[in-house]
Amino acid sequence: MKISNNWLKDYIKTELKPERIGEFLTDIGLEVEGIDKFESVKGSLEGIVVGKVLTCEKHPNADKLKKTTVEVGNGKVLNIVCGAPNVEAGQTVPVAVVGTKIYDKTGNFFEIREAKIRGEVSQGMICAEDELGLSEDHGGIMVLDETKYEVGKDFADYFELTNDDVFEIGLTPNRTDAMSHYGVARDLYAFLSTNKQKSEFEKVASEALNGEGTHDFTLEVEDAELCPRYIGAVIEDVKVAESPVWLKNRLEAIGLSPINNIVDITNYILHGFGQPLHAFDADKIADKKVKVGTVKEGTKFTTLDGVERTLNGSEIMIKDGKDNPMCIAGVFGGAHSGVSDETKTIFLESAYFNPVAVRKGAKFHGLNTDASFRFERGVDPNITRTAITHAIRMIQELAEGKLIGDLLEEYPTKIEDSYVIIRFSKIEQILGTKIHREKVKEILKALEIKVLNEIQNGLEISVPAYRADVTREIDVIEEILRIYGYNKIDAPQKISFTPVKLSANDQDELENNWARTLQSLGFNEVMNNSLTSVKDETDAVKLLNPLSNDLAFMRKSLLEGLLQNAIYNINRKNQDIKFFEFGKIYHKRARYEERKQLALLVSGRNVAENWLQPKSATDFYNLKAYVKVLLERQALDYKEVALSDERFSDALAYEVNGKTLVRIGKIAPALLKDFDIEQDCFYAEIELEYAQELRYENELKFKDIPKFNRIRRDLALLIDKNINYQDLYQTAKKNKSPFIKSINLFDVYEGKNLPEGKKSYAMSFELLNEEKTLEEKEIAEVMDSLVKSFQKEFNAELRS
Repeated sequence: MKISNNWLKDYIKTELKPERIGEFLTDIGLEVEGIDKFESVKGSLEGIVVGKVLTCEKHPNADKLKKTTVEVGNGKVLNIVCGAPNVEAGQTVPVAVVGTKIYDKTGNFFEIREAKIRGEVSQGMICAEDELGLSEDHGGIMVLDETKYEVGKDFADYFELTNDDVFEIGLTPNRTDAMSHYGVARDLYAFLSTNKQKSEFEKVASEALNGEGTHDFTLEVEDAELCPRYIGAVIEDVKVAESPVWLKNRLEAIGLSPINNIVDITNYILHGFGQPLHAFDADKIADKKVKVGTVKEGTKFTTLDGVERTLNGSEIMIKDGKDNPMCIAGVFGGAHSGVSDETKTIFLESAYFNPVAVRKGAKFHGLNTDASFRFERGVDPNITRTAITHAIRMIQELAEGKLIGDLLEEYPTKIEDSYVIIRFSKIEQILGTKIHREKVKEILKALEIKVLNEIQNGLEISVPAYRADVTREIDVIEEILRIYGYNKIDAPQKISFTPVKLSANDQDELENNWARTLQSLGFNEVMNNSLTSVKDETDAVKLLNPLSNDLAFMRKSLLEGLLQNAIYNINRKNQDIKFFEFGKIYHKRARYEERKQLALLVSGRNVAENWLQPKSATDFYNLKAYVKVLLERQALDYKEVALSDERFSDALAYEVNGKTLVRIGKIAPALLKDFDIEQDCFYAEIELEYAQELRYENELKFKDIPKFNRIRRDLALLIDKNINYQDLYQTAKKNKSPFIKSINLFDVYEGKNLPEGKKSYAMSFELLNEEKTLEEKEIAEVMDSLVKSFQKEFNAELRS
């Protein structure tokens, strides 16, 4: 936000230099990011004097140049070569003397120097209007009225030139009270007055106005909740014209382009007081009636920028007597009801609109205006009348308008100030220092916060409505600290804290362990936005006020974000991918659901390319191994089941107690094609909350390395093709023998020499008795029991 120092001084009188003001504004939370210089005419016409052309003759060595002598005061005469076709002897002209800097539109300049032009000495330049930055005219030199301009005087003395310092303030969104020059001046005065800095500040008040005659306009507010306060004025005999120089300079200093006196006045009030105004061409208001409400969904409306928009029915609309929309209230005016050069009568609006409704309308149509920026955050409902009366006074003075009749106003329920109780003990607790109670009350008074009553250890106060962000005790304490001064609070010399060890029941501890494990396996962590777009809106959670169509939904899966990360890397020649992400997913089913998952994505080579290792593409089993590493400390008894999921071409799930813990699979080609990925990708997702529920809570204990050797025995089983290894594994796990320590599948064979519909699994079993060496008889008993289980459950046969 730009704040003009000259404009600021209309409301606060102080002798402080701009740099010092900038420091104080930063101290009270209105951070000044820079101070720029503004000149209404670049260079401020410095070095330009009024001169008189004494002689003018043709240049001896150039057909289009003329050789002149020009008096510039005190009898001093300069020889100047001029190329303008209209230069003549006897003219009074502006002259740039040697050393003067002439600026172009971009701010670049060249310096006038004494030089020879085609053999003739030139000691200055006779200037055109565009060369001085006074207009775009370059038809010739500027010829002055000799009765008004005195030879030898500074040319700048005849113009209302403005030099200004403009503060660039990085304003936080909550500070609507400071979104104007008056608001900044009010805040600055609160600081200066409580810190013994000399300054004067006078609160603005409504102008006393008397309308002529009566008018036939009426006002109807259909929903006071959407528009708690509305004021309108009818002004006739308006002359729409160019604004005076002082007003144009004020607007240009803060980066606004002047348009005409009516529009410029509304902008002046907006940036002066923080109250947006809107002017309608009164002759275009049907039935001379202004209505504030809503229109039917699907209604077409063309805004000032010429864009036809389809209304959704929730926008606050300003309508005429026939319900024709004229303006999206607080956001953007209509193309057919605005002020033009032919406008003679205007209807001027000043209102307080519901901030939420304005924000919804602005976001839905993708509009962000100075008015909506303020209305969305809550303007001061008590400055509405003050702002419109000051605007009317300016229109009377600058556009010769006549106020007709009384102001129209609807304000059924006054917006009250906020009632808050603050405790002195709480102030000391938060600030870490003690502020004298009288100082607290002095600061509150400077902030226009009324002390209603003194209570034991505290105050009952009333916070003005323009401070929409100050509604709680902690908010008031922050205000006190702002004005008291952050720099006055001593920083502690030491910081004490108690480290907290995460318990086994803490999900953060689980996530940290898994993150470190994955990093050790070569994975990189990513974090993606949980707002996205979706193809299938079924069970998707849609935002009411999305920032854009690309961010309109809460993500249903972590997969899409990881695929975007993948293609970003692949396009930059980083094709070997190992990514993981902790994040939440959202669904709308019988109720809103939110689940946290750990997602893994692998693609490309499993081992980095080198001369020793052959090229090896990562596959489903590599990812499955990574997942197994994460789960092995969980001591879970999970079951592998086939998974049908449109995201995958091949997939399985790990289930515990009939509930899915892990989904893992090869991503379907159609989904990869949507992201322009041409290499295979493999994805796994783990339900974090469920993993935490199942987490092995026993502490790890030291265990001696066994003194006796493990014994390995192998079985080659002939089984039906429809039986998978997981079924065999689960059957072996159920064996009652305490000696079985590990089970492994080391060979699968299908092909010739096997009966039709059969396959061969070769499994190894490691047996161990930790107290003595196993005898052959004990080993045989275990293996026999395994064989009998396989024969009974799967009709398995032993292969020789």
